Amino acid sequence: MTTTTLRPPSGVAPPPVPPRRRMRDLLSKYWYAWAMVAPVVLVLSVLVLYPLAHGVYLSLTDATEFTSGRTIGVNEIPATYDFVGFRNYLDVLSGADGAFYPRLLWTVQWTVICVVLHYSIGLGLALLLNRALRMRTLYRLLLILPWAVPPFVAAFGWRLILNDEGGVLNAVLNAVGIAGVDWLGQPLAAKVSVIMVNVWLGVPFMMVALLGGLQTVPKELYEAAEVDGATAWQRFWAVTLPGLRPVSGTVILLGTIWTFNQFPVIALLTGGGPGGATNILVTEAYELAFQGIRDYAGAATYGALIASMLVMFAFFYRRWLQRQSSEVLG
Repeated sequence: MTTTTLRPPSGVAPPPVPPRRRMRDLLSKYWYAWAMVAPVVLVLSVLVLYPLAHGVYLSLTDATEFTSGRTIGVNEIPATYDFVGFRNYLDVLSGADGAFYPRLLWTVQWTVICVVLHYSIGLGLALLLNRALRMRTLYRLLLILPWAVPPFVAAFGWRLILNDEGGVLNAVLNAVGIAGVDWLGQPLAAKVSVIMVNVWLGVPFMMVALLGGLQTVPKELYEAAEVDGATAWQRFWAVTLPGLRPVSGTVILLGTIWTFNQFPVIALLTGGGPGGATNILVTEAYELAFQGIRDYAGAATYGALIASMLVMFAFFYRRWLQRQSSEVLG
């Protein structure tokens, strides 16, 4: 006895698979992959997604330490804050709070200066270490050490160096006849100090990433450019930078996000001072949430705005990189 399989007529689409059956088929076919991914999804949901969703919800309320639920001894005090919609966002974006736009301006300046210095110094060191040098391994080890130092340890160490009384840097300046500077007590000097420390911490990452990128650029391109009579500067612009474009795009994006949210350096080195001069958006959000009358709704609003700005920057930056790559390939 033979069985005949009925097929739909030519040109007729097969009947759609019900969504439940499709999901069941996926689960049964890829159950091992789902089992491996499930712990990661669970951890991310608990540590990232839930706090993010709760923060967005708090930004739509008027929650403070007085209106939030808390336990005092055996007494359970319920939350009394109200839902206020986008009022917090309107207050912040309209400038009514008086702090957002000055902090945003300094945050952008801080990020641009640090990332430019990270990339330029890191690229210069990577170019040097990519050559055949004696004790090159030792130089790489010494230059990568700042990256291995935890930021809070580096911040406390630099506080000792930059201290206006007995600090190492002022002692060196006094030894050569230059008056010491109150590095952490004057607004401009404090900004220079936090930029200097953050550059010291961030350059090793750029150096290592760009050094790896340099080692993937084919040597034949340099040889062909040299045969054509290109100078060292022309080879750098025509071969090195285009060859580093994929790595550069990634490290600049990561460096921007990390620097924009660089909390430890500013919080531990200057505490946002003097007079809030070095406060960036994340440290301002921290002060709203944990200093004085704790404004949880205001801090959550700052956090949501920071996340939104970084997501928008990442989206448009990646679009720009893709467009640049397509123009080069085209």
